[in-house]
Amino acid sequence: MNKQIMIIGLGQFGMALARALSERNVEVLAVDIDQEKVDQAAEFVTHAVAMDVTSETDLVKLHPAERDAVVCAMGHSSKESAIICTALLRQMGCRHIVARASSATYRRILFMVGAHEVINPEQDFGKRFATHLLYRNMIPEGENASELNLTEIKIQPFMIGKTLLDLALPKKYGIIVAAIRRDGSLKRPDPAEQLKEDDMLLIVSDENAIEKLSREA
Repeated sequence: MNKQIMIIGLGQFGMALARALSERNVEVLAVDIDQEKVDQAAEFVTHAVAMDVTSETDLVKLHPAERDAVVCAMGHSSKESAIICTALLRQMGCRHIVARASSATYRRILFMVGAHEVINPEQDFGKRFATHLLYRNMIPEGENASELNLTEIKIQPFMIGKTLLDLALPKKYGIIVAAIRRDGSLKRPDPAEQLKEDDMLLIVSDENAIEKLSREA
C-alpha cells in the first residue's frame, strides 16, 4: 500500500513537497485555504481540498489520523493558524506531525502543542548551499550529482543485537554503512560488533534501497 501524506499549506515549500511526494507514488492530500492554490495542486496530487484548518469540525472530516504523516507547511505569516492546526492534529491522534518553523521560539511552541518533528526548510537549504559554495570544486550540486545518497537512518527493530555481517545490507539491499553514530559520536563500523537500540547508521544507498529496507522493518 502506498504511503499516505497530508500536506497543509500550499506555499512554495508545501507545493514543492506535494509534487515531489506525488512523483514518488505517495498518495498526497493537499490542503489550503486558497482555492487557486488547491486547483493548482489538484493537477498532480491524489486529492486537494480548500479548507480553513483551524476549524476542528472541518479538519476532522479529512481523517488526518489515518495518514502516515501530516505536514503543516504553513509559512511565517500563518503562525497562529499553524499552532492551532498542530494542536488539533495532535488531539485527533495523528501518528506523525511535521510542522514548519522559522525561529527557535516558534519551534519550541510547535513542539509544546504537539508536533513530533519541526523543520526549517530555508535554514536547512542555506546550510547545504553554504557547504556547496565553500567546496564547490569538490561537491557538485546535489540534484544532479548522483543517484546515490548519503543518509542517516535509525536502527530498525530487526537490526538490534545483530552485526553488520549478520544483516548483509550490501547484498540484500544495496546499502553500504559508512559510519555509526553512537552516544553522539561517529565511529567506523565494525562488521562484527552488535548494533545497539539507539545507534544511527550513516548509509550510502539509492532511494529504492531505503524503501526496500523500510518494508522489512
